[in-house]
Amino acid sequence: MCKINKPIINIEATAAKIKECRIRAGYSVREVQAIFNFSSPEAIYAWEKGKYLPTIDNMIVIANVYGVSVDEFIVRDFVEVVCELSEPKSA
Repeated sequence: MCKINKPIINIEATAAKIKECRIRAGYSVREVQAIFNFSSPEAIYAWEKGKYLPTIDNMIVIANVYGVSVDEFIVRDFVEVVCELSEPKSA
């Protein structure tokens, strides 16, 4: 048996950090919408409210535009996972 601390993304806290980074960088939601060439700001609001996370590609763009690293806005939690290790099968 093994125990590991599995990292997971805290969606609500990450959403708050994405919004915080946008505000600190001095961008409005509409400006970010234009940067991404989105037809509406709905996705940006969804990211900042924790409805869903941006794709990895969009996270990289966010980091570059806001002048931060992706690690700065992704908030991690850990859950303990208990696993059963099976014995190796003999050949």
